This record gives sequence, C-alpha cells and structure tokens, in this order.
Amino acid sequence: MPGHFSLQQISFFIILAIAIFLFLTERIRNDLVAVMIVVALYATGILKASEALAGFSSEPAIVVAGIFVLSEALHQTGLSDTIGDWIGRLAGKSYTGVISVIMPSVALLSAFTHHVTTTAVMLPVTLKLSGERNIPASKLLMPVSFAASLGTTITIIGAPAFLIASSVLQQSGRPGLSIFSIAPIGLSLSLVGTIFMLLVGRFLLPSREGGEEQANHFRLEEYLTEITILKDSPFLDKDISEIEKDERYHFNVVGLMRNKRRKRPPFKNEKLKEGDVLIVRTTPEEIVAFRQEAGVELHPILKYGEPKTNGKGNNEEEHGEDLFVQAVVAPGSDLVNRTLSNIDFRRRYGVLVVSIWRKRGWLSEEMAKIKLRAGDVLVLEGDEEGLARVANDNSFLMIVPFHGEARLRSKAPLAGLIMLATILLAAFNVMTIEMAALAGAALVVLTNCLTPRQAYRAIDSRIFVFIAGAIPLGAAIQKSGTAQLIAGWLQYAIGGLHETLILLILFAVVAVITQFMSDAATTALFAPVAVALAQGLGHPPEAYVVTVAMSAVAAFLTPIGHHGNLLVYGPGRYHFADFVRVGTPLTILVALVVAVLSPIIWH
Repeated sequence: MPGHFSLQQISFFIILAIAIFLFLTERIRNDLVAVMIVVALYATGILKASEALAGFSSEPAIVVAGIFVLSEALHQTGLSDTIGDWIGRLAGKSYTGVISVIMPSVALLSAFTHHVTTTAVMLPVTLKLSGERNIPASKLLMPVSFAASLGTTITIIGAPAFLIASSVLQQSGRPGLSIFSIAPIGLSLSLVGTIFMLLVGRFLLPSREGGEEQANHFRLEEYLTEITILKDSPFLDKDISEIEKDERYHFNVVGLMRNKRRKRPPFKNEKLKEGDVLIVRTTPEEIVAFRQEAGVELHPILKYGEPKTNGKGNNEEEHGEDLFVQAVVAPGSDLVNRTLSNIDFRRRYGVLVVSIWRKRGWLSEEMAKIKLRAGDVLVLEGDEEGLARVANDNSFLMIVPFHGEARLRSKAPLAGLIMLATILLAAFNVMTIEMAALAGAALVVLTNCLTPRQAYRAIDSRIFVFIAGAIPLGAAIQKSGTAQLIAGWLQYAIGGLHETLILLILFAVVAVITQFMSDAATTALFAPVAVALAQGLGHPPEAYVVTVAMSAVAAFLTPIGHHGNLLVYGPGRYHFADFVRVGTPLTILVALVVAVLSPIIWH
C-alpha cells in the first residue's frame, strides 16, 4: 500500500496529522498553526510561495474582514440592539409564541452578521423574556444559539465555510456560489429547526433558571451623569418625555437644571433650551456616545475640561483618543462622605469625574452634591499622567478600563442601508462579493458610522489569519493528488449507493470532524475531496461541496462545535450532555434536509 503514495502525498499527510493534533490540543494558537501550515507546505515543495500565500488575498479572507467591519457598524450604531428589542417585543406570551418568533428572526439576522454577534445581542433580550414570560432560560437560550448557526446557512456570507466552498468550486472550474444560492436550504433548515424545537426539543431541553450574574459579565448599568444641551442639539425645543421615548437614545432623565438652578418636578414636559443640563441615568455606551454626538456634551467636561470641536469627538488623529477608566472608592478613603465639588478632582489628580455608579441607593441629584461612599465606581476622563496619579492613590481600590463603546444611534439607518446595499450589489452581480464587502466597509468608516480604530479593531485578526492559512491546505490536498486518492477510496466504498445516502455519509463524517476543528478548516480540507468524489461519480460537485460546508456549520453534536453555544452555556446553566441530547436529533434532521435538497438544486 505505501507504494501508492507519492512523496508529496506522504509529506501532506504528515503536515495534516500534525496540524490536526495542534488544532485538537490547542497547545499553539490556531492562527499560528495556520501560519505554520503555510510555511510547511512551501518548505516541502507541495506549493509554490505564491500558492501558499494566496489565502491572504483570497475571496473568503477579504469578505470575512469586510463583513466584520459591517457587522461592527450595526453593533456600534445600536441597530443590532434595536432589532433585538423589536424581536423581543414581537415574541408572544407562551413558549410556542416566543420560539415561533425568536428562532426565525435570529436566523434571518444571523444570515448577514456573525452568528456569535447575533447570539451576544440576543442573550440579554432572551434572559429578559425568560423573566417576563416565566419561562426557564435553559428552554430559550439553546434554541437561540442553534437558530443563529442555522441562519448562517441562508447566505454564503453567513459563515466562512461557504466562502471557502465557493472558492474550491471556482478552483475546480465551476462558477462558484452566488450570495443567495444556498438560501433554499438555509431557509428550510431554519424552519425545520424551529418546528423541531416546538414539537420535540422543548421536551428534551432542561428546565433551569438563567445565571444572571454570568450573563451580565459583571456589567454595571445605570450610571449617573450630566449632559449639557448645545446650540445645535437635536434635543432643542423637544420635551424630555419625547426624547426618552425615542428608540435612538437609551437614558432616563432624573433632573433638569436651567440657569444653574434645579427645576422642580414635574419637568418631563419642559421644552429644552440651549444651556440646559440634564441629570441622567444611562449605560456605558451612551456615556461615550455623548462625547461623539453633535449638539450634546458631558457637563463635567464642558465645565472643567476640553470640549470637543465642531460637535464631533471622533477626530482621533488630531486630538487623540479620550481615555476613560473606572475607579472604585476604597473603604477608609479620605474621599468618603465628601462631595465631588469639595474634592476638585481636576486640581488634585488632573482628571474629571464624568459619571458615578452606586450598587445600592438611588442617585438622582447633581453630581457635584453627591457624597461619596466606599464602593462607589467613578468614571474618570483624563490623560495617562493624570490617570496614573489616580492609580497610585490609596483612596482607590482599583482602576480598570471603562468598557463603554459609543452608540451613534443617529447613524443606525445609514449603517443598515450600507449593509443592504452591499448585499444587493453582490446578489445582482453588480460587484464581486469581495469588492462589495470592501466598499461597504469603507463606506461605514467614511460616513462616521465607525472610527478607523473601531473598524480595524472589529477585524478578528486571528480568524483572518486562520482562514488565510486554511485555504492553502485545500489547494495542497488538490495539487498533491491526495483529494483524488481519498475520493477514490470513498468511491470504491460507497460509490454504488444512492446519491442521497452518499451525501448523508459525507455529512456524517464532516459532522464529527467539525466538532474538533473550525468550520473553515474542515471545509478547506474536505471540499476538494467532495469535488473529486462528485467528478468520479459523474455528478455535479456543488451538491457535495455544499453538503460539506453545511455539515461544518450546522452539526450540533456537542457544545464545543460552535462558539455561540459556549456563549449561552453558562447563562443557561447547561451541561455537556444537554447539547448532545438536543443537538443530535436536530443534526440528523439537518443532514436529511441537506442530502435531499442539494441534488435537487444542483442536478
């Protein structure tokens, strides 16, 4: 038998075995393993340098980078959060009503954004629904995670596996996949998944209340701060109740100051004027957004600091990035029982207190009059020197980064339109999918939906490098003849079976492998084998390649197969066996749908 192997094939199998071992043990980061694969394929002569490095300029890598940026724009402008809230409102009162709305909605949302992002957006919404509808969180969170993964099968931009599958088809001389070519299968899978959860899954899911503290990840809410209305503010001549009802803004006004005097309640119907100061309770995201939205400014910064210019706070190159940190007041500190106005943080440390959070107690008065307590969390703004003085002062227990991200909600419609335009340009072949993704990514930065720093930060470099390294693995298995060799073995073993049964066996093999490898790596490895197998049987390769990709992204045999599952694992208080019990029958249904529909679509 060894005589049947060429030197290149032996070299490839050795590289593949080592790569799989490293992927499984995770002794080395996956992206670094991908780089090692590129170097090894070149060093052994299996691929030329240009072929080994082709993954970095490949369609999948470029599209994934662009989609990361576009998805981040939806997140940063608050559009994804708003959509999540809409889904929550549409959900019915019963378990059937909630699942019937939330799973298809999550699937459609996940078709155009990363499934982990969708799951993260829906996690707090689902936990809130769980409490309001008196439904155990464990009955809802797993269906949400599964729906997010099933939704990625609706478009080829939903998961890198389909982009790699399309690339492999193009390398074999086929046209490749269009953006909605897999939609009939994806929509069917989303429907089947929803029906399964309603009829069968609900009885297999455990009944456990959600772990709220784990879901929140120690996230602090309801910060108290003050904002000043400027001359070009969109709030001018609007009453407070009208602003609070506007879904673009997430804050609650607890006080109004005009001409340095506090207005007595009721003040919610007061028309706002230039110079008015609102005392508000809000989220970390809104606090940062106040620095970037035109027409409003954090009152402490306007009064004591350096206000933004031209109504914008995102001119990073000219002014540098604002540094925000959280500092916890220590017990026994000389700051306890003193008001912020008496301490004068600007003179003492060179920083400003822009917000305050208290675990217990109802903060609603002007910040300057609040007497500090041990355990209060102060949000400070200042330069590195000033924040270093705070860090070295025993008056504070700790100093940690402030994790608020600006939510430029006024840009949400624009971000949504850019995403829609990107999809339509690719769908109607006006632009190639990678060029449409690049154009969309550039537009969200040019229109200030994202800052350049946020755009670069949105691109997960580990996934980008990993995909770039996995693609040459697919090229090598073809060039070395290994794909044809394995396909020959498969053809000998199962070639006489019905095509549907062949696709089911192919799905099963990939489903097991993808539990231990990423969907991208599994598809890069098996898609060329699928092409060779289909060609050997005289069948169109599309059905075989799509079956591989579908199995790579929609096999739910364990919780470790998808990152979204790991996201809900803690908050849902799940056990490993819960995913096996619910996911295995769902995976069998997915396999049947894919094996039946794929040959019909590509016949």
